[in-house]
Amino acid sequence: MGGWESGPGGSAGQALATAGPADGLPETRSCAPALTYADGVLLRQGRPHRILAGSMHYFRVHPGLWEDRLRRLAAMGLNTVDTYVAWNFHQPRRGRARFDEWRDIERFMDLAQGTGLDVIVRPGPYICAEWDNGGLPVWLTGVPGMRPRSSYEPYLDAVADWFDELIPRIADAQACHGGPVVAVQVENEYGSYGDDTGYLAWVRDALVGRDITELLYTADGPTELMLDGGTLTGVPAFATFGSRAAEAAAMLRARRPGEPFMCAEFWNGWFDHWGEPHHVRSAASASQGLGEIFDAGGSVSIYMAHGGTNFGLSSGANHDGTRFQPTVTSYDSDAPIAEHGSPTPKFFALRERMRALTGAEAGPLPPDPVLLAPRTLPLVRGGGLLDALTALSQPPVASPHPLSFEELGQPSGLVLYRGAPRIPSGEHELTVHGLHDRAQVFLDGVPAGVLDQETGSLPIAGSGERVRLDLLVENQGRINYGPLLGQGKGILGGVRIDRRLVHTWQVHGLPLDEWTSAQVLRAPAAAAPAGRTGFAGAGFEAPEPADTFLALPGFGKGFAWINGTLLGRYWEIGPQTTLYVPAPLVTPGRNTVTVLELEHFGERLELRDRPELGPPEEFVETF
Repeated sequence: MGGWESGPGGSAGQALATAGPADGLPETRSCAPALTYADGVLLRQGRPHRILAGSMHYFRVHPGLWEDRLRRLAAMGLNTVDTYVAWNFHQPRRGRARFDEWRDIERFMDLAQGTGLDVIVRPGPYICAEWDNGGLPVWLTGVPGMRPRSSYEPYLDAVADWFDELIPRIADAQACHGGPVVAVQVENEYGSYGDDTGYLAWVRDALVGRDITELLYTADGPTELMLDGGTLTGVPAFATFGSRAAEAAAMLRARRPGEPFMCAEFWNGWFDHWGEPHHVRSAASASQGLGEIFDAGGSVSIYMAHGGTNFGLSSGANHDGTRFQPTVTSYDSDAPIAEHGSPTPKFFALRERMRALTGAEAGPLPPDPVLLAPRTLPLVRGGGLLDALTALSQPPVASPHPLSFEELGQPSGLVLYRGAPRIPSGEHELTVHGLHDRAQVFLDGVPAGVLDQETGSLPIAGSGERVRLDLLVENQGRINYGPLLGQGKGILGGVRIDRRLVHTWQVHGLPLDEWTSAQVLRAPAAAAPAGRTGFAGAGFEAPEPADTFLALPGFGKGFAWINGTLLGRYWEIGPQTTLYVPAPLVTPGRNTVTVLELEHFGERLELRDRPELGPPEEFVETF
């Protein structure tokens, strides 16, 4: 499709005419970019420059810790921080986007500048990032017939409205206006998804039309397939990889002569899925990989420099073609700066590698985070699972068929489906079609089994009478990468007993991540205790705000809150066994932990003084 030089009659020119704000495409403000390039050399204000960036996502770090973590990046020897922008974090439901408190990206950029760091912004609209739905809001992808990441006009209209809200904030923070932003990414690894270069050009033009004048670039894996689909004429093509830097540089320089070489994501660690090993990469291996990028004359962004946490229900998921793979709550990613901010051996190894390159000494490292003393917390059991959830749910919706999360207008959490079928005497097969992702089955309040995407049937016994059939369905995180992006959640088909469909349902929505602190603190009293599942609580005293790690020995699967804030999911299958509790969520004096346990209670909770992310397995991702 068209490149920068395309005129009004070319394809890129046509995209430009529709990519601007709703009231028409404004004149771009004259503003010389800080970063340029010539003859394959990256320049800053006309002088050779090397970007030494680290990825840190403001939406994965409590805002009370942003400045501390940014100072740790600077102390590592980095000169730049890069961050995605998660659309669904700012606009989880249709309506006005929020940019306050945790969503105040302008404050984040200001803090970065105050720390002496440049900023690279990756506004998507799709970000992947192991983040729920790849950052796209469910109110958009859940529209029947929606075609995300393409030139489909209803999708572009929604992106244009979002960019009208977001991009001017980034534009005002550009270096040419005295701010820290020196580069902006066009979409994200698009070549691993599609080849609609008209759409890619539309995103580029949407940025330019909203006054982005700093360096634009694309980022893709360094393969022919990905570069064919994900690059644009006139926009530098950077690469994402974890090893084989010389091969990546050779391919890019052969295909893109005259452009600077940059690894836009150097995978010095990796993320984890539930039920799989905890992925790590040794400090020596990561340092060697970074050195190979430098030897090839490249700039770099270390992904992740500080990973943070998938707080709430924000973690995404993958699908390997045969099975669904939900991502854990921690996004530590074996980064140089650990989830709770401590420098790891990798921090010092990479800092030394960068010092050898630049000859510059990094800034001072902030003190280690303050930790609460370890302790055991006695558990007080509260409302039983089904009765409490029924009491706490939104008003039930009557429907002849099961409704999806999207039909309920609910992005995340649980949905309780309740029916009353008559089951003939004897054994029968219960089948759930289109289950996404996991269902606990109850007959007259008694657990009958668990179903998931790969196992959609189980045997049940009937007596010829009607039973109360409950299906408690959990959305375990929306797919963030690949062709299943935007896939729905809940029961997308029907429920059968043998060959007969079950009709007439009461559908109870439970958007756990939208509950207020007051709702969470009242939850254990919503019903009487019953059985081994449901709500429970515990309390502890803290002399001051400090970090801690919540462990749930003997518990099965569920969700945990601290003082009404949802920390995330836990699951005994691991690898993660502790949940990070950042200091700003701990108050001086009395603190309350609330747990919703889906399978079986343990006897106690524990606060520990170190993370436990599971048995490590060395893993180096490449292309």
